[in-house]
Amino acid sequence: MKFFPFAFYLLLLGFNPCFAQNRPTALLTDLLQHTEVVLVNGYLSSVELQNMDGAIEPVQYDEIRSSRPSFSWIVPGKENNTVQTAYQIIVADSFKDALAFNGTVWDSKKTMSNQSVSVPYGGELLKPGHTYFWRVRSTTNRAGESEWSAIKAFRTAKELALYAASYEQLRKTAEHPSSLNKVSAGMQLADFGKDAFGQLSVQLSSETGLDTVRLHLGEVLDGQGVNRKPGGTIRYQKFTLALQKGTHLYRLKIAKDARNTGPAAIKMPEQIGEVMPFRYAEIEGYSKTLTTNELIREFVHYPFDDSASSFKSSDEQLNRIWDLCKYSMKATSFSGVYVDGDRERIPYEADALINQLGHYGVDREYSLARRSSEYLLKHPTWPTEWIMQALMISWNDYLYTGDARSLTANYELLKSRTLDQLREKNGLISTNTGLQNPAFAASINFKDKIKDIVDWPLSETDGFVFTAYNAVTNAYHYKALVLMEQIAKIVHPGEDEQRYRAAQEAFKKAYNKYFFDAKTAIYKDGDTTMHSSLHTNMFALHFGLVPDQYKASVLQFIKSRGMACSVYGSQFLMDALYDGRDGTAALALLTSSDERSWYNMIKVGSTITLEAWDNKFKPNQDWNHAWGAAPANLIPRRLMGVEPLTSGFGSVSIRPQIGNLTFAQAEIPTIRGGIQISVSQEDTYTLKFTLPANMDAEVYLPVRKGKVFYNGKLIRAKADKDFLYAGKFGSGTHEFVVKDH
Repeated sequence: MKFFPFAFYLLLLGFNPCFAQNRPTALLTDLLQHTEVVLVNGYLSSVELQNMDGAIEPVQYDEIRSSRPSFSWIVPGKENNTVQTAYQIIVADSFKDALAFNGTVWDSKKTMSNQSVSVPYGGELLKPGHTYFWRVRSTTNRAGESEWSAIKAFRTAKELALYAASYEQLRKTAEHPSSLNKVSAGMQLADFGKDAFGQLSVQLSSETGLDTVRLHLGEVLDGQGVNRKPGGTIRYQKFTLALQKGTHLYRLKIAKDARNTGPAAIKMPEQIGEVMPFRYAEIEGYSKTLTTNELIREFVHYPFDDSASSFKSSDEQLNRIWDLCKYSMKATSFSGVYVDGDRERIPYEADALINQLGHYGVDREYSLARRSSEYLLKHPTWPTEWIMQALMISWNDYLYTGDARSLTANYELLKSRTLDQLREKNGLISTNTGLQNPAFAASINFKDKIKDIVDWPLSETDGFVFTAYNAVTNAYHYKALVLMEQIAKIVHPGEDEQRYRAAQEAFKKAYNKYFFDAKTAIYKDGDTTMHSSLHTNMFALHFGLVPDQYKASVLQFIKSRGMACSVYGSQFLMDALYDGRDGTAALALLTSSDERSWYNMIKVGSTITLEAWDNKFKPNQDWNHAWGAAPANLIPRRLMGVEPLTSGFGSVSIRPQIGNLTFAQAEIPTIRGGIQISVSQEDTYTLKFTLPANMDAEVYLPVRKGKVFYNGKLIRAKADKDFLYAGKFGSGTHEFVVKDH
């Protein structure tokens, strides 16, 4: 047999170091990144996808469930203003044909288009249970036609639909303790550094086979050992091992919890097994001294790229909060669907919305959010506002991916989620006026009556007064109408689009008629109360219901209330402050050390965000709730100011609001590639960013005295309310300096 050097095989696969910078990379098939991977019970294996049928042991892979999937890639090119002008995709049913550039299943030919995300497959329907191979090359205005990308393999599911959301298999990461200490006679304590959902294996020895060892796993300590009674739903489990003679590896079997494995809970896959969150492992009654290599925690999580995002600023406390929230996105992905935490493991729209935005902010991953979104459309929860959040989640999915198939497939259900069915003659909606009938429940896939929530727990509603017509639920209804107009414009332009536009205009008038108090220049909680809460005003401002002349008074009231909301409500409070262009007030809350703060979560000892600000606010809380991780999205979206303007991040807005930080820098993942951005301000304000190819940005600078320079040249920036609009700029590196003299 003739052997070829490794470099030769890399060339066959499409990798040539000379052209590495001139070919599409980071290919996604139906939003999945790792379709070529075959796993064995959560671990990567050496089995190749095309040969997996020959494996003896059970294997897992990421199934493509659509017979017409979509394809995405990152366009090559670092020169400024690089734009894709054409692409060619080939799909083959053998690796050999893909290697030879033969599109035996589909060849798009050279297609004149700048579309590089969510490009629809255009061949004959794919067959179920088949392995396919695809690659792409793009043409840009700067470098012409690129090299072909590497080959991406994927396998279809045994049953296919024209469209069905695909998702990745869960992974296991083997970890050893960061420290292991003997704390007393017969007791050793292992600390893994951070809490994680997982399982534990430990290697132990016995000379007689008569020894018994007890292990304690938990999330918190009590003195030197694991807290056996941590309270709430903070986790602890005890295990007793009767040792066999000799040296053996023992795997602890996590006991299932009756509540978080109930009918509505998301169950762990069989190949993964039951998990529990723990940071500490206490080994009691073992006479020998353990080493860190003898303990293995199997950390279960969705595939996660730790290098996809970063953040650093002049405020070390903010940096620690970012790290906490970023890690929370990874650690709470253990079930493969966004859930509310370990107590229930049930998907809720409120958790999913904050989790979705946070996940987008820290990783180039979109399939987990889509799977969660579509699950919740079929299995909604009971709060009125959260029913309408389904439109926010679905719209975010489209904005960040550029893929409208989920909107199209669920269009009629999304229309029902506006809750138009609950509108009364006064133009407002209500859950308390007798309109909740079986037909209404069926229209939203629910089996009972929904109820207004405002915030959770109810003790965190800032004294909100519930009335028949609730200002918060009606603010959500307005937002739903706005989004439904946008969705109709994409899916069903024309009559529906016009109807929702007219409906939102009329509704805005009714909202201000019934809820705005002209004497106080702020909003009331309901039509029959004079009480005004933080929640009513922050939702009104964030959702665009406040006329320009009253924004200052509403913002001032919001600021006066501080953090008078839950960790869930803080998402919307912070968004409202940034909408009010008060980055300084927002930063003060982001970096606060009060009991109601993200830093307090660190102070109490958690390494995953909490369900509530502190145990005192929710005694039964768990310590692993991603809805407490709003800074994971607020920092890239609002503080650094990077948000999509068009679907799939074709155009972005860059509008930093860094408050009184002296500098901040970040890498922000997008489906088109990462955005690097830095802002510094003392005597001189400097904004520098790098956009990936095939993207442009509208740039806003703070209003300051002085002249604006772009890449060293004086430019004229246009005043735009509280910012200076510098213009639209293409891909590449750009620097703006505002000089005070």
